Amino acid sequence: MSEPRVSIEVKHVSKRFKSRQQEMEAITDISVNVMAGEFFCVVGPSGCGKTTLLRILAGLETQTAGEIVLHWQEGGRPLTTMVFQEPSAFPWMTVQQNVEYGLKLRKVPKSERQATTRHWIKKVGLEGFEHHYPSQLSGGMKQRVAIARAFANDPEILLMDEPFANLDEQTKLIMQQELIELWEANRKTVVFITHSIDEAIVLADRVMVLTARPGRIKQIFSVDFPRPRQIAELRSHPKFAALFSQIWTLLRTEVPQKREEVL
Repeated sequence: MSEPRVSIEVKHVSKRFKSRQQEMEAITDISVNVMAGEFFCVVGPSGCGKTTLLRILAGLETQTAGEIVLHWQEGGRPLTTMVFQEPSAFPWMTVQQNVEYGLKLRKVPKSERQATTRHWIKKVGLEGFEHHYPSQLSGGMKQRVAIARAFANDPEILLMDEPFANLDEQTKLIMQQELIELWEANRKTVVFITHSIDEAIVLADRVMVLTARPGRIKQIFSVDFPRPRQIAELRSHPKFAALFSQIWTLLRTEVPQKREEVL
């Protein structure tokens, strides 16, 4: 059996934002390795720098200090693709056009592009909606488009910034289960940002807890529940409640600090 391969190396990364009025440190001295094929969740209080870290991994921000190393296994594929919290489907494009967008940019041959697009539209349950526009879709369906577009583009690393935060609870549970099944079939390296401890536990192989701003690593938890996972069964497991309690015990000491800043 081959040794696990590191996909992402984060080495003593810090990020400081400056303006004319003030200087603010978002994250400080974060060091962690994410393994290839790992589902890695990050939780922490609002404003602790979770999204900043993800944007640095995506190349949308540059760290003030430290180093990021992303390991590319295969040529011809994008290194990262990001799924945002807000619906990101292009409003002037149909579902089909949105899903195939990254493939078209990469100049994938038309027949292959169409076959891949059909595959992922079916996988996320949007068959029959290929020619609908985002304005004709529910919030959950728009996020299905974003997830289908991300998987269709076949990145090495999938970066997800609270993609289900704005969905109702029932839709969120459905999307979480579908994401688990999609990931288990493909084993992409995923870094997933969430405020929800529940969500982190049902999805992740490991959960990294950050402190209040500036975000530092407080602890990393292994989530040892076997796969494939069924959310309803997992939530009823005694060890689920125990792990939830451990993570919340750490987080609750950070949340008041953030609350005082707001006040």
